[in-house]
Amino acid sequence: MVKVLNLATMTSTSKDGQLIDFVIRKFGGATSKGSSTRGGVGALKGLIRLVRKEGRNSSMAVDGPKGPIFEVKSGIFELAKLTKATIVPVGIASEPHFVFQKSWNKARLPKPFAKIVIYFHKPLDLNLENVKDAANAKALGNAIANACEQASNFLRP
Repeated sequence: MVKVLNLATMTSTSKDGQLIDFVIRKFGGATSKGSSTRGGVGALKGLIRLVRKEGRNSSMAVDGPKGPIFEVKSGIFELAKLTKATIVPVGIASEPHFVFQKSWNKARLPKPFAKIVIYFHKPLDLNLENVKDAANAKALGNAIANACEQASNFLRP
């Protein structure tokens, strides 16, 4: 298989997480399984290994496996500090899409032949000495919201 993604991401051990895990691996990405509620430390160590030893870029859902939605948790800052990585907020928009109304994060699934836009915000310059700094969480949350808005703007007529 051709490696399309040089990406490592944390996926949940849930059924939904296993589906995401399958897709990421099919595209050549790597995963580390766990969440803030189950196996989070091991999953974080796995991501660090994939970044340091395999030279992969990493990604993670910053609001955790159970939310609240859009509330940035400290795991992303811990990962950035330990790997000396830059945080690049990303926003995604698609049209048309299906919304999972019963999910806590109102997850979206693009419908067949949907237009999908991925917007990369400029990298953030954060002080990572204190990974639980509320100012960092607020800055990242705002940047992600802006990236999502910019992605949506590309879909508007």
